[in-house]
Amino acid sequence: MMDIDVIGLGALNYDRLYFVERIAAPGEEVEILGHEESSGGSAANTIVGLSRLGLSCGFIGAVGDDPEGEIILKDLSDDHVDISGIKQVSSRQSGTVVGFVDQSGERALYVDAGANSDISLEDINIDYVRQARLIHTSSFVEKDQLLMQIELAKILKGDVAISFSPGMLCFRYSFDELSELFRLATIIFVSENELRSLTGRGVEASCEYLLEMSDAIIAVTLGKDGSYIAKGDLRLEVVADPISPDEIVDTTGAGDAYAAGFIWSYLRGDDPETSARIGSKVASYAIRGAGARFLPGLEFVK
Repeated sequence: MMDIDVIGLGALNYDRLYFVERIAAPGEEVEILGHEESSGGSAANTIVGLSRLGLSCGFIGAVGDDPEGEIILKDLSDDHVDISGIKQVSSRQSGTVVGFVDQSGERALYVDAGANSDISLEDINIDYVRQARLIHTSSFVEKDQLLMQIELAKILKGDVAISFSPGMLCFRYSFDELSELFRLATIIFVSENELRSLTGRGVEASCEYLLEMSDAIIAVTLGKDGSYIAKGDLRLEVVADPISPDEIVDTTGAGDAYAAGFIWSYLRGDDPETSARIGSKVASYAIRGAGARFLPGLEFVK
């Protein structure tokens, strides 16, 4: 058995980002100013962030038996993430994201799930996951993988802390379809836009609604306004680290970076407010560079 702090579960993607003056409207032609490619996937980005902050990490997922899959695996290995839980699927290409990032750092993303749709509960070594202090799980495209996440959370509840970042699921599924994962989670990471899409309510009212079914820490990211934290009787707003607009390069992966900082602090034993401040600090670093893995090392948060 190996010592491991956090295991990630989620989509593994190869990201192709195009930097543009603005996101094109229907029928409009806009010049591409630059282009970058990198490995991505929400949970994977967070796991890389945690590994760079000094935690021992692993990942569970699927890639294709293609050049992009090899790059994804190599990038995780280079960041000292254990990849023994990742399977290669010969009949599929690796998951792909094509993104357009405007000059203010805002983005539009298009996703092809690829091999991510082939991961199932039967592919997961439960004993491996039970070694971890926490499992961090994020969105897949297909419903089969959502159901798999729910079943795994039921198995692990009480043994391993569970953090859940639904991401795109908030726009694809109803609140009721996600409610079981919310109920089982230890920490819920969700953006303001995602929460409004799910509940049709404001941030505070949405959190009250969530807390009726869950005893999780709810961390709602508010962009430049920081985050809102709710847990039990605790309600607080945590301001973001100050950053001028001309320092912002790309907001892709900012929420994943926030989750990395928050989880690192949480596992250190910090209170939710401190964890939120560390999350914001890591996110403020991430948006100063291109791509979802412009992430700091341990010295940045000490």
